[in-house]
This record gives sequence, structure tokens and C-alpha cells, in this order.
Amino acid sequence: MSIFTSILEKLGIRKPAAPAPTAAKAAFTPGKAYTPGAPTRLPQSDATPVPMRPAAIPVVDVMAKLETLAASKPGLDWKVSIVDLLKLLGIDSSYEARKELATELGCPANLMNDSASMNVWLHKTVLQKVAENGGNVPQSLLH
Repeated sequence: MSIFTSILEKLGIRKPAAPAPTAAKAAFTPGKAYTPGAPTRLPQSDATPVPMRPAAIPVVDVMAKLETLAASKPGLDWKVSIVDLLKLLGIDSSYEARKELATELGCPANLMNDSASMNVWLHKTVLQKVAENGGNVPQSLLH
């Protein structure tokens, strides 16, 4: 699992992936015996198919979650520090883990050799991506 996926899960934005249905479950039709290897057919319908709409991304109150966590762990300045944000979420904040996260999120190569610049970029990018995935992050933290 990627580090960013872990961040989203800790914030309640993404749930762990559910296992895919097996072929036996997918081919099961109530009232009919299942024969392995037998072709399955969907019932024919005269109804016109309805186009599916993209699912709306539910908004998660990230700020409330982070503020609640911060109350139990004083001294972490997660609003400006990627290290403190990761610590607050219980995720490895080591230099190696941050480099891996920066690589995962596409950090420019010229910032990867300067840990301070990489950390600033990483903090802004993580918050931006959290917002893109349905987290309510104030504009003041995105700039």
C-alpha cells in the first residue's frame, strides 16, 4: 500500500479495498445451479440502459479529525510540518519514508536533494491531494 493511500485511510477518506468477487460468486444466479466453466448469460431486457453518473466524492471533515488528534498530541504543528502531520496520523515520518512519499507524488528532482525544500513541497502537495480526494482543507493551507 502506498504511503499516500495510508494517509487517506487514516483521515477516513478511503476505506481499505474490498476483496474482488470470485468467479463463482459473480456467476451465481439465484434459483439456478452453478456449473463451473459453464457460460453465464445476463437476462435480456427491453429497457433502455440508463447512463451511470460519476459518483460524487463525499467530503470528509479532515480539519476536525486533525484538530481532535492534535488535542491528544500537543506540540505537533501539522499545519506547517509534513513530519508533524505524518506523526499525528501515526505514519512513518522518517526521511526515507518522506522521500518515498515525495517520489510517489511526483516531487521535482531538484527538490529531492534538499530536505527542507522537499518537506515544504510535500506538505503542500499532500494537503492539496487530500482536498482533491474529498477532504475539507482550507485555502490558507493550500498556498
